[in-house]
Amino acid sequence: MILIGYSGHAYVLCEALIESDHNILGYTEKKEIVKNPFNLNYLGNEEDEDFKYFSNEFYFIVGIGNNLIRSKISKFLRSKSCNLVNVIHPSASIFNKTNLGSGVFIARNVAINSFCTIKNDVIINTSASIDHECFISSGVHIAPGAVLLGNVEVGLNSFVGANSVVKEGVKIGENVVIGAGSVVLKDVKDNSIIYGNPAKEK
Repeated sequence: MILIGYSGHAYVLCEALIESDHNILGYTEKKEIVKNPFNLNYLGNEEDEDFKYFSNEFYFIVGIGNNLIRSKISKFLRSKSCNLVNVIHPSASIFNKTNLGSGVFIARNVAINSFCTIKNDVIINTSASIDHECFISSGVHIAPGAVLLGNVEVGLNSFVGANSVVKEGVKIGENVVIGAGSVVLKDVKDNSIIYGNPAKEK
């Protein structure tokens, strides 16, 4: 397993990989990182011409929390025919017919209930809860402790803040940012920034 990025969110990924008994070959960054808490090998920068790990024998996961950057790097890796895999913390509870894309990270104590769809490059972060029949588009980040009730849709590259609650049936547009602790009771249009209880655009 090769980890793209090595700070902050990537540490949470490392923990999940280790607890799932995955072998981490190393990490990529623009330069070697001095702070190396997991003692990983530096493999270079995946954008360099001499990067030697673009091969079917290696597996990749992008450890970057920023949605747009994560999606951009994932698109680049797919253009190189890389294998982007899903990382699921062993404590997560996931319905066995969940439709998962690739490059997905599901963190510690996450719950995903019946018949959800989780597209590519999504982060479902620590202790988030996704109820029945939700649809999570590519590049989305559901932050720690967020709760999505049934039949919620989240659009491309949107961010649902920590400890937010989204009412059943709500449709969240693309590139939306929902502030921490918000209560979302109605649909949210594309490119909105909303927060509060009830959540409003401000």
